[in-house]
Amino acid sequence: MPTDENPGTQLQQDELLAALRALSNPHRLAILQWLRDPVKNFEEQKVDATRYGVCVSSIRKRCEVSQSTASQFMATLADADLVQTTRIGQWTYFARNEAAIDRFRSSVATSL
Repeated sequence: MPTDENPGTQLQQDELLAALRALSNPHRLAILQWLRDPVKNFEEQKVDATRYGVCVSSIRKRCEVSQSTASQFMATLADADLVQTTRIGQWTYFARNEAAIDRFRSSVATSL
């Protein structure tokens, strides 16, 4: 069920709740904020971080958590569509999904 008359720019209720749950964890919220400027906030990547994102091992180091915890954080953000993944070789890189984040912002603004 759309949250307003323009469903193309709004998240459905279940999508909105998934995003809110994903952002309810301080580490996941911080990761999303850090990914806004990956070059500044993470160690140098083997690929262009601005284009492809950041490897989970760099996210793990920045958060000071285990690899499995960092992977769970990123899976939750990906399930909520807040990050996009790019697979290059054996590595998975994570970047913000700006279109989904914009829809989330719009949905929150009109839902309250």
